[in-house]
Amino acid sequence: MIAFLEQLRPHHDELRKRLLISALAVAVCTGLAWFFIEPLAAFSLHPLLAAHPGKLVYTRLTDAFISYLKLALLCGITASFPVLLHQAWMFIAPGLLAHEKRLARRIVFWSSGLFLAGAFFAFFIVLPRALTFFMSYAGENLQPMLKLDLYLAFAARMVLALAVSFEIPFLMVMAAAAGLVQRGHFSHKRKFFYIAIVVLAFLLAAGDPTATVLLALPLFGLYEAGIIAVRVFVQATAAP
Repeated sequence: MIAFLEQLRPHHDELRKRLLISALAVAVCTGLAWFFIEPLAAFSLHPLLAAHPGKLVYTRLTDAFISYLKLALLCGITASFPVLLHQAWMFIAPGLLAHEKRLARRIVFWSSGLFLAGAFFAFFIVLPRALTFFMSYAGENLQPMLKLDLYLAFAARMVLALAVSFEIPFLMVMAAAAGLVQRGHFSHKRKFFYIAIVVLAFLLAAGDPTATVLLALPLFGLYEAGIIAVRVFVQATAAP
């Protein structure tokens, strides 16, 4: 037992090193985000104020501070995402074969790009449309009193959900490469996954038909891109 633990020590030390670097990257990026928290908050509030000009409120003394802290942490995690992926890569790379390393580099590159693309798509396209829809219920006898923390939580949840949803091709490639599904599984079960995508888009859009369509269409495209990626990358992995 002691000998087994001694064999694991180098991996434990390496994992601790990668986790410390990742935590330091998040802390540094979060600190920088806090330094620019006012411009970041104004930027985050722009979609809402464009949909319904006015002011937000907070009802507890700590609400604004906690909301700004969460925003800085979210920006810090997003900004340090490439570092986090790089540290994960450095941890697993020594145990990979040459062709597996080439595949992993592609996956890391495309997954990072898809994550950022999903975040931008959510913030600049889906979120403004959804807010416009929800604010359309305001009128002479119905005035919204929006809380800062609830809006930031709503916006962050939508952006993160869409950013993760844009990882669909990455997850499909990983599932096929790991042997969890056959290469033709996703094309054969396309209609079931399409139904699941529509349901997911409807839930993420909180029932807004326009936002549901805006979300579902690119997810359909990503799903088809995932099918192509499985054929290309999994075939490349199986090649000698």
